[in-house]
Amino acid sequence: MALEAAELPADAVEVGRIADAWGIKGWFKVIPHSASPEALFSSKRWYLLPSERGARTFVGPVLLKVREAKEHADTVVATAHEVEDRNAAEALRGARVFVARSSFPTAGEDEYYWVDLLGLDVVNREGLALGRVAELLSTGPQTVLVLAWEEDGKPRERMIPFVAAYVDDVDLAARRITVDWQPDY
Repeated sequence: MALEAAELPADAVEVGRIADAWGIKGWFKVIPHSASPEALFSSKRWYLLPSERGARTFVGPVLLKVREAKEHADTVVATAHEVEDRNAAEALRGARVFVARSSFPTAGEDEYYWVDLLGLDVVNREGLALGRVAELLSTGPQTVLVLAWEEDGKPRERMIPFVAAYVDDVDLAARRITVDWQPDY
């Protein structure tokens, strides 16, 4: 297996990790970080970093030129030009998969990639700062914004459902989300 050394693109986003080999012809199974793994299908250039734990079978980052990727149950299976057999696929186990953000499919109207919401400031209708998006949680039927802020020098968290009933506007250019929410909720 000859993996090509590469530099991670400046806009690289981690989208999954390689779980294991799949079959005997060099296919491998990827556990996507998203329930909608379109980013894995939209790019034929995946960048890998070695597993954070366990055996390191390559020094990264490396470029993987994907031949084909498809959904399989709740995972993605893929094959790449550099991965010729099961042994080569097994050597990728645990690798973190990155894709350039610029290769993501365009989001629809009122649709956002989580990675684009991280770090945005959240204010209410009165302009009061409620915090900054630190992470997002999927609770099944909805997504929840987890905001971080400090009060009296102590870190705090606030959760706001990311649904139309509470979210008035998302302005990615201004890096701000406006919500119908009060600080004492």
